[in-house]
Amino acid sequence: MATTEQINQLAEAQAARHKLMTGTAVVKVTKDGMTVEYTQGSLRQLTNYIETLNQIVNDTGKRRPPAGVRF
Repeated sequence: MATTEQINQLAEAQAARHKLMTGTAVVKVTKDGMTVEYTQGSLRQLTNYIETLNQIVNDTGKRRPPAGVRF
């Protein structure tokens, strides 16, 4: 289950990507008390971060299938 902080981080990261896509040269995202600057050149890193947060928030992380029981 995602925390409120993780949901807020996802929204902040998505807003940052939108700013980069619409022409802002540099955006800052705060994660765990640290501020990270993203530029057009690091758009892929930001997109990866958003995908990770999406998996956490939407609980779609990769899970192993249940282990079967054999007799």
